[in-house]
Amino acid sequence: MIRLCRDQQGQALLELALALPILLLLIFGIIQFGIIFLDNQVINQAAREGVRVGAVGGSDAEILATVERITDNLDSARLQVLIDPADGERRRGDSLKVEVHYSVPIMLPVIGELIPNPYPLTAITVMRVE
Repeated sequence: MIRLCRDQQGQALLELALALPILLLLIFGIIQFGIIFLDNQVINQAAREGVRVGAVGGSDAEILATVERITDNLDSARLQVLIDPADGERRRGDSLKVEVHYSVPIMLPVIGELIPNPYPLTAITVMRVE
């Protein structure tokens, strides 16, 4: 009987089985956060570049083309670009605003229960028309 209490061959396997799900959740959570952060940086850069094109005299089509070029690695079905004011209403000295909205799909079901799925990202940039 004393010999059975001292036998600990399965202890490491049991500890691994208890710790592995938590460790995997942490690792996949870090990866998902990195994906969200990268997509946020991309749409911020796209909004900045798009508003700059419009501020120096570019049309709405040129602004959209610039935003689409920068966000080409994102899912275009989840991307929305708003330009205010429209092309014919812009005057020198007015403010031009470009909004880029994107919904990031959450890959891990457990994390999808903690934060909205898809996770909404918004980038707004305002610049004066030259």
